[in-house]
Amino acid sequence: MKKQSGFTLIELVIVVVILGFLAVTAIPKFLDLTDQAKQANIEGMAGGFATAVSLARAQWEAEARPTDTSDRNVVDYDGTFVLLTTQNTTSGIRAGYIVSSVSGINSGETLVTGFSDANCLDIINSILQQPPRATSSITTLNDVNSTDYYVTNSGSGADALCHYFLKETLNKNASGEFVEPSGTITEVGNSFTYKPATSEVVVYINI
Repeated sequence: MKKQSGFTLIELVIVVVILGFLAVTAIPKFLDLTDQAKQANIEGMAGGFATAVSLARAQWEAEARPTDTSDRNVVDYDGTFVLLTTQNTTSGIRAGYIVSSVSGINSGETLVTGFSDANCLDIINSILQQPPRATSSITTLNDVNSTDYYVTNSGSGADALCHYFLKETLNKNASGEFVEPSGTITEVGNSFTYKPATSEVVVYINI
């Protein structure tokens, strides 16, 4: 009868050491890949968003700058009528950049009154063919698997900005819930901003 033999203590120690070494070297690389994926996500979304804004403007120009019965700048962008900015050379607002869908918020073309986070949410849902799941409610944001982006706005007139935050890069409270960005919000998480006055889109990477 053959004698059965198992692992010796020294062999087990060696295996544990090797596994520990692999874990120490692999985990940082995995974490780095996760951060890279979050960065690629926001950059890809911002790129598609900026392209869509430019295409809507180009279509409006190609159609000889159409307006509605209220003399507001509008264009049928891929089946969705969108409302565009009204030019104000004094404040630096250029004409022809999306501020909402006509069937949605239907205001804010001067960027002085009526422009809100609801406009920003309406913009991303109207301008992209396959928009991400987004919300301007922090409560909704904390519902499991309900949204991917948090949307808010700041400023008015030529300084009006839409902020789009990747959910998974926002700060959390002690209860593990996502919290609204505060302070210098461009230093919170990964995000991009859209400035309707000039169509400027800027990406911010903090994670």
